[in-house]
Amino acid sequence: MAVTKTAKRALRQAENKRDGNNIANKAMKLQVKEIRNLIIEKEIQRAKSKLSTTFQAIDKAVKRGIVKKGNANRKKSRLYKAISKLEK
Repeated sequence: MAVTKTAKRALRQAENKRDGNNIANKAMKLQVKEIRNLIIEKEIQRAKSKLSTTFQAIDKAVKRGIVKKGNANRKKSRLYKAISKLEK
C-alpha cells in the first residue's frame, strides 16, 4: 500500500487513467462488434453509416495509447474490406 503523499497521488492518477482507458477500449470494441454484426446480417447501408463513428472510436483508442497504430489500421482496413466485399 502507498505510504507517502506522492505515492498515494500516483495511485489515484493511475486509477483514473485506467478507468478512462477502459471506457475508451469498451467503446471501440462495442463499435467494432456492432459493425461486424451488421455485416453478418448483410445490412450494408447501416454498416456504412456506422463506419465513421467506429473509425473515430478506434482513432481515440490509438490517441490514448490503448491500441497501437498498426493494430488500429488493420481493424479499420478489415472492416472496410468486409463491407466492400458485400457490396459486390
